[in-house]
Formats: sequence, C-alpha cells, structure tokens
Amino acid sequence: MMDSARHIENLVYTYAERLDAGDLDGVAALFEHGRICGVEDGPPETVFAGIAGVRRMYEMATRLHDDGTPRTKHLTSNVQVYVDEDAGTARAGAYYCVTQATPDLPLQIIVTGHYRDTFHRIDGTWWFDSRTMYVDQAGNLSHHLKF
Repeated sequence: MMDSARHIENLVYTYAERLDAGDLDGVAALFEHGRICGVEDGPPETVFAGIAGVRRMYEMATRLHDDGTPRTKHLTSNVQVYVDEDAGTARAGAYYCVTQATPDLPLQIIVTGHYRDTFHRIDGTWWFDSRTMYVDQAGNLSHHLKF
C-alpha cells in the first residue's frame, strides 16, 4: 500500500508525463479540484481553475507539433512532500528542467525552474489544490510556447 507522500509524488510525475505526451485533457484532469497560478499572488487572470481553465491555459500557451506532442521532456527532481494526514492536505516543492528537440531545433534545455504545489484529499484521493510555476532560467522557448 502506498503512503500519501508517494501518491502525491506520483501526481507530480504524472503531470510531466501527460504534458510531454501532448495529453492536455489529461493534464487538465489533474486539476479537477485545483488551479494553476501563473504568478504567486498575481492578478486573477493568471489563475486557471478546474479542468476547463487549465485546459484553456495549455491550449493558449503550448505549441503542439505534427506528432501531437510538444516534443519536450519535463525532468522533475528534488521532490519534497510534506503531508498533514489529519487535515488531508499537503505541500510539495520540486525542480523542473525541460528539454526539447524539433526538426528545426537541436536537442537542448529550454527552461528550468521550480514548482510550489499544494494538495488536498477528497474522498480518499489526493488532488492538486494549486500549482505555482517559477522560471529560474529560460532558453529558446520559441518552439514550445505560442507567445
């Protein structure tokens, strides 16, 4: 039987796996009971809530290529999870490093950063409550982002 921290860690990794597969619906489903915050304490337009909001954010921002994927690999590391079992809440932090290769872009690191996440348990299942993404270093994002 997996403990709560492992379930939460798996959510963090599932996010990366689905995004790299171009499964925007699957990514959005992880936030059925949550939201992605573009900037901590930012304006309301930087918060994308629920399945529809998160799906809309990725559709607006992420460039999908002919194979239906963003042609990226999100490498997630340094995951630290802190669980409050009694409250049914948790928080986590992680680093990310994104590589990309396209026919016109040789394999390279395009961005690094870190996540600050919160989670909550609903009927025994862990869900993202919030994800705030921070960019620490940016390279050539022109083949990844639409803006």
